[in-house]
Amino acid sequence: MLCSSLAAATLLFLMNMQGQDSPAPPVAPTHEHREIRHGATVIDPYFWIREKNNPEVIAYLQRENAYTLAMTEGLKPFEEALYGEMLGRIKQTDLDVPVRRGAYLYYSRTEEGKQYPIRCRRKGSMDAPEEIVLDPNAMAKEHKFVGIGAMAYSDDGNLLAYTVDFTGFRQYSLKVKDLRSGTTFPDTTERVTSVEWASDDRTLFLVTEDAITKRSDKLWRHVLGSTEYQPVYEETDELYDISIEKTRDKQYLLLGIEAKDTTECRYLRADAQQAAFIAVAPRRKDHRYFVDHREGLFYIRTNRDSINFSVVTAPDSDPSEKNWKTWLPPREQALIERVDLFRDFAVTLEKSEAVNRLRVYSFSKNAWTPISLPEQVYSAFPGENPEYVSPAYRYNYQSFVTPSSVYDYDIASGKSTLLKRQEVLGGYDPAQYASERLWATARDGTRIPVSIVYKKGFTRDGKGPLLLYGYGSYGFGTPVTFSSSRLSLLNRGMAYAIAHVRGGDEMGWQWRLEGMLMKKKNTFFDFIDTAEFLIREKWTSKERLVIEGG
Repeated sequence: MLCSSLAAATLLFLMNMQGQDSPAPPVAPTHEHREIRHGATVIDPYFWIREKNNPEVIAYLQRENAYTLAMTEGLKPFEEALYGEMLGRIKQTDLDVPVRRGAYLYYSRTEEGKQYPIRCRRKGSMDAPEEIVLDPNAMAKEHKFVGIGAMAYSDDGNLLAYTVDFTGFRQYSLKVKDLRSGTTFPDTTERVTSVEWASDDRTLFLVTEDAITKRSDKLWRHVLGSTEYQPVYEETDELYDISIEKTRDKQYLLLGIEAKDTTECRYLRADAQQAAFIAVAPRRKDHRYFVDHREGLFYIRTNRDSINFSVVTAPDSDPSEKNWKTWLPPREQALIERVDLFRDFAVTLEKSEAVNRLRVYSFSKNAWTPISLPEQVYSAFPGENPEYVSPAYRYNYQSFVTPSSVYDYDIASGKSTLLKRQEVLGGYDPAQYASERLWATARDGTRIPVSIVYKKGFTRDGKGPLLLYGYGSYGFGTPVTFSSSRLSLLNRGMAYAIAHVRGGDEMGWQWRLEGMLMKKKNTFFDFIDTAEFLIREKWTSKERLVIEGG
């Protein structure tokens, strides 16, 4: 995909290479605007630009567009060549790795010339006849846009509840399909954001959003074939959204209630669909906890005792806080991001030093084993693992130089098996590229992790172009990912780097806290200091540096 960062980087690269003179950019007029916020007077001379119907705003945007056209006028042939180059690396007809769910293997496949992936399944093995589960391309014959949202299969595998948006505005409607006959039930309702089945394979729990605020705030119970949607729960606090899911062992439905820094979870036995949801622990400001279930116990990932989280257990007969017992204590330098529970093992996703690490726990051996990963700079994430009883754990792996890969980790042997790696058409040799972990020093002495990739032969003489990316907000780190489009820059001598600035979670939850509210300036200082570090270390120069964020 020709993303904005590649377009910007290519523009700078070509302008420097061609020595193109730059016309003067348009200058936005200023208009005095004052507001009093929290007792302070705020002056914003560009406040008027938010008035999208203002003729002066439109005229200014037209001048900006004209400036862009003037700057890029001679680049059209190269732009078209780049687009063809990038598109030519993408395998348009492809098949995902199948995932076992009950008696069926489920997968998605793409076909050249078709806009949407087709969701399919086969019974027992991939040698069985294919069944089409959902084909958005068929829906697109009657709609200009098709977006599939939530999907939930009944436990017996016969029914699929899903949501679909035909507007492009993420306004999803509920649909229920009988996968045996291919027919769609008349049961439907609007603005559904999540959906899940009870264990009777007839009762649906669904969450709807407010039409104005788009806040997910109401939970409903619906029996398939009826016209009634019974209200179950309404979240009246405007800071919170709700969602519904089922535990992997299919024993419980979980109602998640979440604000920015506070959560609550309520549970209901999946076979007691008419009963009331019960809170695991009442919400308490700044307490975040997340729940799963295994063999009579709730496993609760909580920040009660550490901002980097720990995991406790509690009996499902009474999971209140007085019964919490530590199962996985907090680790000072590692953020516990996720716990996946199975009958025989558990897997944690932990983040430290700006990389994800997967650790496997054997319940029979009472022992932890890390999943060995081959590179220094990479991303590893849990894959799709719907089966509670499984001999293997599926995970996804990629790096700057290794295309997206799917592995199964065998629990008994401790070995990973590669199932599929993204194919890059046109011949891609990862040995021609190198990635590194660098450490920049911020102005307050904090070490900032930097991930960088380049084609071997890149000379650190301060003359090479470099694209530097950063984000650092809401506790979302920036993962290291493979991009076939990025190869077009690397092959032309450009380096690409990510500044893992404060505000994300790359170095634990404290990393987020050090880049928010009154410390938000650290996010920007870290980015500036990383850029100056790369210039000082002769990875690039200020004239050859492109930056992007957001």
